[in-house]
Amino acid sequence: MRILVTGGAGFIGGHLAERFVSRGHDVVVLDNFDPFYDTRIKDHTVEVCQNLADDGDGSYRLVEGDVRDAELVEELVADVDYVYHQAGQAGVRPSVEDPRKYNEVNVDGTLNVLDAARKTEIERVVFASSSSVYGKPEYLPYDEVHPTTPVSPYGASKLAAERYVCAYSEVYDLPTVALRYFTVYGPRMRPNMAISNFVSRCLNGEPPVVYGDGTQTRDFTYIEDVVDANEALLTDDAADGEVLNIGSTDNIDILTLAEEIRDQVAPELDIEFAERFEADAEHTHADISKANELLGYEPSRTIREGVQEFVEWYRANRDWYEPLVLES
Repeated sequence: MRILVTGGAGFIGGHLAERFVSRGHDVVVLDNFDPFYDTRIKDHTVEVCQNLADDGDGSYRLVEGDVRDAELVEELVADVDYVYHQAGQAGVRPSVEDPRKYNEVNVDGTLNVLDAARKTEIERVVFASSSSVYGKPEYLPYDEVHPTTPVSPYGASKLAAERYVCAYSEVYDLPTVALRYFTVYGPRMRPNMAISNFVSRCLNGEPPVVYGDGTQTRDFTYIEDVVDANEALLTDDAADGEVLNIGSTDNIDILTLAEEIRDQVAPELDIEFAERFEADAEHTHADISKANELLGYEPSRTIREGVQEFVEWYRANRDWYEPLVLES
């Protein structure tokens, strides 16, 4: 199959590209190498995918460009069977400083993908949405009918894009699926995330820093589970036109997470606390029953198992990954 992955040198998009190439598919990646975090991580991802292709699996082509370039997007979409639209401006906290950029990339960029797709006989467009669309919980866990009241410009931009994805499915009969990711983590994750920071500090004998009192909870989702859910959509149309939560259901508070990592890596360290960021969500917790019913989605790892795997990966890749975490 011919697959376009926008944002395909990034964390989630890169793992999707890697999986698809390893399965023998022909993959085109569109990425603008935005320096939101150190682009050397993206360079490493590209190298991994290219090596897979060189070893005789699927093909891999990198196109450096932007989803805001409608002409380029149309040209690339016209040549593939599936589009995995992972490109987006990430980061809840930075979105408070520059909300217009988040609208331009996340909303206008998504419209470019959708407009290009409805001009073709595309099999499916899969959109990367976010648990940030929910905002303040009225109840937990979140199911897909929970009110969507995002509390950050980032969340608002992802919700607007998601609504366009669903509207295009309804109005233009375009096969689309929107996956609401819940705090994805794993190898090659963004270096400024809580888990990578906790691990790095502990490995270097520095106490992990918790923002706020640590009672905030998160539904952390291991990257391989996210990739499995996306891959299922290559062959399963049961979720067309739908929005699905992709989480772990294994909710954990941030203080317990910090303690878990500390206990695995450097049990002698204390936990430090700093002021919480206002735009951060208080709680996230996914009800994944809809994804389970439609796709057979089942998380494969608890947070403790996933963290242990990440710590092992971190140790094995410390020479190139750790400097980027420390610089973030």
